[in-house]
Amino acid sequence: MHVPAGFVRPETPRDFPFEFLGLVGLADPLRPTVPAAVRECRAAGIRVIMITGDYPQTARAIAAQANLESGDIVTGAELEGMSDGDLKERVRSAAIFARTMPEQKLRIVNALKANGEVVAMTGDGVNDAPSLKAAHIGIAMGGRGTDVAREAASLILLDDDFTSIVAAVRLGRRIYDNLRKAMAYILAVHVPIAGLALIPLLFGLPLLFWPLHIAFLEMVIDPVCSIVFEAEGEEANTMHRPPRHPSAPLFTAGFIIWSLLQGVLVLALVAGLFVMALHQNLPEPDARALSFTALIAANLGLVLVNRSLGASIFAAFTRPNAALGWVIIATAAILTGIILFLPARDLFHFGPLHGDDILVALASGFIALLLLEFAKKRISHCSPRGCGRRPRPSDYPGIK
Repeated sequence: MHVPAGFVRPETPRDFPFEFLGLVGLADPLRPTVPAAVRECRAAGIRVIMITGDYPQTARAIAAQANLESGDIVTGAELEGMSDGDLKERVRSAAIFARTMPEQKLRIVNALKANGEVVAMTGDGVNDAPSLKAAHIGIAMGGRGTDVAREAASLILLDDDFTSIVAAVRLGRRIYDNLRKAMAYILAVHVPIAGLALIPLLFGLPLLFWPLHIAFLEMVIDPVCSIVFEAEGEEANTMHRPPRHPSAPLFTAGFIIWSLLQGVLVLALVAGLFVMALHQNLPEPDARALSFTALIAANLGLVLVNRSLGASIFAAFTRPNAALGWVIIATAAILTGIILFLPARDLFHFGPLHGDDILVALASGFIALLLLEFAKKRISHCSPRGCGRRPRPSDYPGIK
């Protein structure tokens, strides 16, 4: 401060001749999308906790704006007098921790982990680095975050937006669901392929598959697994179900049984059609072409059924998936060309198919679709603790 000549410096700042000109307040407002993101986390079984160095009143006001269930507020002074055991119990209910020190943030993260919870920690400062490193998933801010925080974190948010974390959770659940759908389809579709290759050998029937047939089937199966299911959108309940338990296996016994059941059903229909065609004295090439076309139709039924475990078959027809449309069109066009083009038909050891034959093949695929849809409804509400009811959060202990 400049002191004019002749001015006697007072002993305390209170005695300076200040003149009040105004008051300046600074605010760091929430992003408008944060309240909706917090609600979405709560619906998805994700618990959001605020750990801040601000005063309790400030923390409570921010929590109200963010639609965060505040409850009681734990301060750093209270944490200082808590044992690790007491803190483990307190973090089960407290959602706001105010006036905390860096070492106290670390204690909170460790207490949550000790309760068996999967912890994701966000932060941007140097004082957040220890807790970012200790959390299962440390998430640093890429824009305003310090270098230390970014080095300690597992992930870096480029836009510093909390909603990006929720979007990542949604994407992760979608990828996990689509992976299971693809695996269910792979297990199911190879059952009839293996069965139809072995049954003629075991019972002395004419061969249904030649190497070219297997190659054609794999050219259909591979795009479905790698493109169609990857392009599937998220389920309607993706963010309205509790997280899966960390120790839950990717493939459960029920999942494998359901997949094999699909394949056995398709195998029974196509094998029955093949045997019936031979019993009706249909020439071997004609019976092979009829059964192979029915298998392609049933394969489409498997794809439609496994597009969603919970949604109805009508949703499978209406949900957009451009990749599936192109695969269906390409498969139908190539199969039609094989049947109509004589050299290709001879190469596949096929006979000519008439209109009624095509209707029978398509009907077989439709019947497989209906039966699988009926079976799917019977198991769609199976939880880790049994079928016959919808999953509850208590079925997934340790997830908040």
